[in-house]
Amino acid sequence: MRDIKIGAAQFESRDADKTYNLSRIEALTRKAVEEGAETVSFRECCIPGYTFLQTLSRSRLVELAEPVPGGPSTKRLIQIAREYNVSLLAGLLEIENRALYNTCVAVTPDGFLAKHRKLHAFISKFISSGDRFTVFDLCDCRAGILTCYDNNLPENVRITAMMGAEIIFMPHVTCGLESAMPGRGKINREIWENRHRDPVRCRQEFLGPKGRGWLMRWLPARAYENGVYAVYTNPIGIDHDTIKNGNAMIIDPFGEILIESHALEDDVVVGHLTPEKIPVSSGYRYLCARRPELYGKLVEPLPPNMQQGTHPGWKLAEPEPEA
Repeated sequence: MRDIKIGAAQFESRDADKTYNLSRIEALTRKAVEEGAETVSFRECCIPGYTFLQTLSRSRLVELAEPVPGGPSTKRLIQIAREYNVSLLAGLLEIENRALYNTCVAVTPDGFLAKHRKLHAFISKFISSGDRFTVFDLCDCRAGILTCYDNNLPENVRITAMMGAEIIFMPHVTCGLESAMPGRGKINREIWENRHRDPVRCRQEFLGPKGRGWLMRWLPARAYENGVYAVYTNPIGIDHDTIKNGNAMIIDPFGEILIESHALEDDVVVGHLTPEKIPVSSGYRYLCARRPELYGKLVEPLPPNMQQGTHPGWKLAEPEPEA
């Protein structure tokens, strides 16, 4: 790894409006490059929009999906990368051989670089989960991608780090969701729409247990326990029937927040990542201290009495989408 400046972006996307969303990607890329960024990362499914996908039929999802790297959105990302001489990561809905995937695409001024298919796709029963980890060379650094729920399972981040990732991009659409945890839940839309008159109340919601407070329970730990940089991106504002809190941030290998956005609007923050933290971090030592001969239990099925799986997004939508 070498010194590198990376931008982590947040913006309020429009459902099914790829032209608008790509225009925001371009504008925030320009802003990040003006601040010295060599790579800019955007959130999960930022090009088509995300949460509303749970309401769509398979035929409508197919209309929104594109091949990667041959589709128009990937080509547009490459054009932006060339115009600003920067690498970009952004999310879209991919189609290949009739299968649909929640995919994060990485491009450089030279063209398509890599893609990651979300390992734990659950926003729609018509979207398939990926079957492999993603690690690649980016700007003389070793990078990985894990999308949203992929990062909630420690095993996924650990394996990506073991594959050599020094920087893990973590595009999300999260927070402001119903939960059994105390203090969590949805954020009222009127709080967001009144944010300019009452920013204090909006920040209290965004920074509390419905938003950042929940993230701080686990997100810095993923960077700390593996000795990696984590680049977290998330929407801000309205996302279908939820309000998202943004808080785009970069976390260093010590689990410390390197830089973070507290803006109540579209924003990008640029952090300076340096290599010397990695080999002296606790997480790096933990990787070296592993005892794989003891870990067979990790690949065994759970006991029958334990519930398995997630709470699929399409089962939360009314009515459930048809094929």
